[in-house]
Amino acid sequence: MFLSLYILIVGPPLILYTLITRNPDPVYWAGVKGVIFFVRAVGVRVRVLGLERIPPGVCLFVANHTSSADAPAVVGAIPRRIAVILKESLFKWPIVGQAFSAAHFIPVNRGKHDSAVASVEKASEALRGGQSFLIYPEGTRSPDGRLQRFKKGAVVMAINAGVPIIPMVCSGAQRVMEKHSLTIHPGEIVVEFLEPIDSSKYSLEERDILNEQIREAMAAALPVVSTNIGGISEMVRDGETGLLVAQNDPAATADALSRLINDIELARSFGGRGRKRAEEIFSIEKNVRALRQIFGL
Repeated sequence: MFLSLYILIVGPPLILYTLITRNPDPVYWAGVKGVIFFVRAVGVRVRVLGLERIPPGVCLFVANHTSSADAPAVVGAIPRRIAVILKESLFKWPIVGQAFSAAHFIPVNRGKHDSAVASVEKASEALRGGQSFLIYPEGTRSPDGRLQRFKKGAVVMAINAGVPIIPMVCSGAQRVMEKHSLTIHPGEIVVEFLEPIDSSKYSLEERDILNEQIREAMAAALPVVSTNIGGISEMVRDGETGLLVAQNDPAATADALSRLINDIELARSFGGRGRKRAEEIFSIEKNVRALRQIFGL
């Protein structure tokens, strides 16, 4: 109710102001701050890490996408105005769609290749013109929280514009708001900015290499998602060891991780460095005792 009233009261005059002045800042920041206020009011905390890693100037931010709840967390964490490529249907919403257009967001029809290419070209032109962007390289929300395959539009944009790419990882959003659900649960969302990657060192012919480098960096920074692995509902990072371990079930954790390192798809989402660490440390026989010690079981 609050968000709807906020949009109805604040949206129209700010959209009109933007059309007259051609200054998108007020409508953008009013939208971001309004959504963040609503998120906090329903019991969702957003913890932001790595702000010091963001370089000055124009950047292309890329983030994983697990839930409708991660959008306000990710956008709200970025300390500058950015534009976003959004699916075309969102621009048809009353007031909200006009606000997206006023803020210079770009619509894309993912089902039509020519439309998708045109949207990327338009975004690339804006990026070269000094507008920072946020892209979700997976293209859609992950069904289970694990990192999906990346589309190439983001790296093509960055290479063409010669701007740094700032990988971001967002965790916890899928527990706050599950896919295909409108229910919001209180909880914490963590957003972390990773080290920037210089896209100017890559040619378009090397876009696959750059894409994989970004994905590997993000996969290594994300916690293991253990959905449907060994019956473990959730995994957490142990502060002392840095290992990713399941809560209260060391035997199941060791079993899950033993199978994880032998499963190609799961290992890919786990990340190269994480997989190597698991291979070095975890086995059912060796680590049940160690895991029990971690949790004092």
